[in-house]
Amino acid sequence: MVLLHPHREDSAVAAVRVWKALLEDGIIPVVLDEEILDIARRSSYPDVHQDLLRRCEVISPNQLATWKSRCELVIVLGGDGTILRAAERFHGSGVPLMGINLGHVGFLAESEREDLAEAVHRASQRDYLVEERLALDVSVWHEGENIYSAWALNEATVEKTSKSRMIDVVLGVDSRPVSAFGCDGVILATPTGSTAYSFSAGGPIVWPEVEALLLVPISAHALFTEPLVVNPNSRLGVEISSSNPDFSAVMWCDGRRALELPAGARIEAKRSESPIKFARLHTGPFTDRLVAKFRLPVSGWRGPVEEA
Repeated sequence: MVLLHPHREDSAVAAVRVWKALLEDGIIPVVLDEEILDIARRSSYPDVHQDLLRRCEVISPNQLATWKSRCELVIVLGGDGTILRAAERFHGSGVPLMGINLGHVGFLAESEREDLAEAVHRASQRDYLVEERLALDVSVWHEGENIYSAWALNEATVEKTSKSRMIDVVLGVDSRPVSAFGCDGVILATPTGSTAYSFSAGGPIVWPEVEALLLVPISAHALFTEPLVVNPNSRLGVEISSSNPDFSAVMWCDGRRALELPAGARIEAKRSESPIKFARLHTGPFTDRLVAKFRLPVSGWRGPVEEA
């Protein structure tokens, strides 16, 4: 299956290239009708709609649930946001995602737009490895009841809204309190998410093969506000004070799914039983990816450099 960033010209160009390459390799692409319609509206592709209707398997978003078990691989064209959207759609299916970066940093993507043809050909030949990434199961409790359940690949964040000056929280790990303070928010992250919002908030970068959970305060007002890295089987907790009359907070999962939090809510996050799978073409170390994506200066290194 092929998913792409909606409403972007470069995604449309890449999508047409991918569909044609797959068809040339004898693979019938599965595509969403809404994405074909969006591309067909562009003057650059006046005939693409009818052509793809004849040659591809076109389904509606409502049919996606029944097609997940029939998909072998999802090729995602876009940046990290597009890949997160694809992960949301295929969460729990076990179908691996192969990201082609058309955005900026693109930490989740496997290839860049310059390598598009090679990536598609290798996908057709099943010439890739499948890597599992730890995800989060998130639950919200209020007055003893579970009022919301969700999941996240990168992070779940508890944040003040624009109406709130600060939120008072108590942090816990494995049902034991750790610290309490006022802050702008708290990030509950995975190693995959350690290069996203968590990184911007001062959290550590954790190599994706390390199994761990992260708890990172945002602009906390206290002496002990350091990020925590804990066992992957631990349970992270954030309890919100109910005594602040100006309280206003929201929880975001991967920056895509939001829930307004009531005062006194408790947010819990644990390792998900359904990891997200990524199709990998390259087996090089994460160190090289980190240096390349962040354009880190490495001149002056005199130690050994092993070939990947």
